Amino acid sequence: MNRSEMLFQQIMRARNRVYQVSAPAPMETYPLADGGKLLVKREDLSPIHAYKWRGAYNMMAAQPEEVLTNGVITASAGNHAMGVALAASKLGCQAHIYMPVTVAKVKVNEVQRIGGEHVTVIITGDTYDEASAAARAAAAENGMLYIPAYDDPLVMAGQGTVGDEIMMYADKPDVMFLQIGGGGLASSVACAIKAYAPETYIIGVEGEGQASMKAAIEAGHPVELPYVDVFCDGTAVKKAGDNTFPICAEFIDEFMTVTNDDVCAAVQRLWETVRTIAEPAGAMGMAGYMKRQADFAGKNVGIIISGANMDFSRFSWIARRAKVGLANKRYFEIEMPERSGTMLELLRNLADLDLNIEDFIYGKMHETCAWPVFGFAGKPENLARLKERLREKGYVFRDVSLREDVTFRIVNLQPALFKRPYLAILEFPERPGALMEFMAGAAQWCSICYFNYANRGELIGRALMGFEFESDENRAAFMNYLNNCGCHHTPVDLSILEGK
Repeated sequence: MNRSEMLFQQIMRARNRVYQVSAPAPMETYPLADGGKLLVKREDLSPIHAYKWRGAYNMMAAQPEEVLTNGVITASAGNHAMGVALAASKLGCQAHIYMPVTVAKVKVNEVQRIGGEHVTVIITGDTYDEASAAARAAAAENGMLYIPAYDDPLVMAGQGTVGDEIMMYADKPDVMFLQIGGGGLASSVACAIKAYAPETYIIGVEGEGQASMKAAIEAGHPVELPYVDVFCDGTAVKKAGDNTFPICAEFIDEFMTVTNDDVCAAVQRLWETVRTIAEPAGAMGMAGYMKRQADFAGKNVGIIISGANMDFSRFSWIARRAKVGLANKRYFEIEMPERSGTMLELLRNLADLDLNIEDFIYGKMHETCAWPVFGFAGKPENLARLKERLREKGYVFRDVSLREDVTFRIVNLQPALFKRPYLAILEFPERPGALMEFMAGAAQWCSICYFNYANRGELIGRALMGFEFESDENRAAFMNYLNNCGCHHTPVDLSILEGK
């Protein structure tokens, strides 16, 4: 019996263990506009809102009583820790879980809540690798069983029950997109699917900055990446598993990578389709499908929402980058003369393109030239027309969607150049044209010297704006206009821009 046959047999045995804890997670079908179906495996609805409990429980439940009596050790920054905690609680043993100092407090609290008296959390090391090294050293010193996150046949078999459940569903996938970290989920699910339907086309999806399995496939053996991007923290693995690599190599037909913006777009699409908020790694399969959707029109496409344990603080960043990933939003830096009315002129030149300005970043840097950055949102074809229109009107512009200062909203400015400035937070209706209406009314008295605005999905838009004036009379006339135009404004001390 070869390696993959042994794994499939282990998956069949794992069913008897994992279903002692929970019934199969649901599979849902969503019709697609191209005539196909999207088949969504809802591991986000499992006991820990992620699939990881399956492998942890299967490995621990398979151990002799004396092994569990001695306790187990593991290291994790999230879902695997919760899975071990759940298994320890169900099996009545002690689990020592090492987590890095950088782990979110909410995840530590959740591990302790799930495991209760059966769990001891040890916070150590700045990274997962450091926490893992400490855990393995403690396991060796105390003769305790270490529970790997992915690279163990019993852990893999537990994860493989996800694939077994997928194939028990009425609609079968023609193509399956599987996210890959260390390969525990992808290898075992691919093994299970191919056992039932060898013709199913399986695509492994990795993040661009964490493609350890792709590197292993190219080298012919697992290799360690010099750097790993941790945005998709659930799949951030430096080296593919020695056990998972050959199974992935055998059963996965194609490997692809996605960007962090692609993943953000997938999180948004899953919310719009399924009404769940997946963690970044949990949406990676969807990101792969969205990137290749045109290639599989009319097909049954399977994905797994592998987890939904995301820190609340990450939502705003994901929402901001999602439209870039969807190709529905681009940031353009547009060069124009530094004089009154030029921004209003630009907005009028673009008014008929059915685009929304969702970001506006500008600080005065030069006496005669300005370089504001606009975040335009709309259909891809309208964004293409935008570039054509800018060229027609003679604007010099560049796409800065991925530029670092735009990503981190750094507003470059020279406050010493401001003339008789007034800085305020302005509120206006969050609808197309509202900003242009305000600027049209104000342009006769002032110029914009600072603008920081981002659409937050509220009914009211809020922008921090700076205005400058050629005379005290113009400043007084503008203030009169501002007080009577119905636009609520809150004055802000200019010193906040000067670093005082």
